[in-house]
Amino acid sequence: MFLALLGIAASNAFVSGQQRAVAIEALAVKGQVHLLANPEGNAVMQMGPQGVLVVDTMREQDAPSLLASIRTVAGDRAIRYIVNTHAHPSHTGGNLRVAEAGAQIVGGNFFGQLGQAGANRAFIVAHENTLTAMSRPAAGGAAPIPFGAWPTNTFFQEQKDMYFNGEGIQLVHVPRAHTDGDILVFFRSSDVIATGDLFSTTSYPVIDTAAGGHVNGVIEALNRVIDLAISEMYTEGGTKIVPGTGRICDEFDVVEYRDMVTIVRDRVQAMVKKGLNLDQIKAARPTLDFETRYGAATGSWTTAMFVEAVYRGVR
Repeated sequence: MFLALLGIAASNAFVSGQQRAVAIEALAVKGQVHLLANPEGNAVMQMGPQGVLVVDTMREQDAPSLLASIRTVAGDRAIRYIVNTHAHPSHTGGNLRVAEAGAQIVGGNFFGQLGQAGANRAFIVAHENTLTAMSRPAAGGAAPIPFGAWPTNTFFQEQKDMYFNGEGIQLVHVPRAHTDGDILVFFRSSDVIATGDLFSTTSYPVIDTAAGGHVNGVIEALNRVIDLAISEMYTEGGTKIVPGTGRICDEFDVVEYRDMVTIVRDRVQAMVKKGLNLDQIKAARPTLDFETRYGAATGSWTTAMFVEAVYRGVR
């Protein structure tokens, strides 16, 4: 029962359907990539002569503002692709509106297969576990996710490669991290990585245990980001990394975050080996030296919830 409740809480982290939309700020990141951000989360946009690719679509109520921001930066370029880094509504809520605002350049037999409706929308790309999560019947009488918001192009292997706007794009599956469907989106020429919610500058990582998340998977995923990123010597330059929430980062920021998660994991694991129970571990405050930066006593993802998720993983 506890795991189910923890999973529900994690799945709804940073999501509140009752909250109003928040203004979105657009910032150039590097190369062809822009950050579209508000306090609730980040989206990433790559644009070029072939059109626009959007990584994550924020919450449902943010979709009008997100589309307006895309138009402000990209003009009348068509939205061709949406890439979902995972299934949570905080990052997929705008899928339907953004996809319906897109279009494809197709003809011949392919147009016959897609039909007019399919050609007048963006393709949604994700790992197949994300499609499984989004197409699952809603629990507790909640409204199901509309079919038009589901991913239309999925993959199950470790990596999927795309080529768009003259740039190679790698979609790297990092299993059992924030969820079981997390992917990193690496824009190779622009040298930018979008991580989704397995990395944040504003909170501890949300570990959705009900959706296959695990603290060790988060650490391995952060190590994969570090492997892909390259720092510029003596500066804070090099590969730019866009977290699920928070500011634009570089490799060193991810190293610090990885070290923080690893230290907390190791502390909790040591306490479990000594026979401490969950309440005793919480009282010992294994996150104490990180709480001023990442901690929260209230909200959708608290320090206590993070410690509980780590405890369940290492136990």
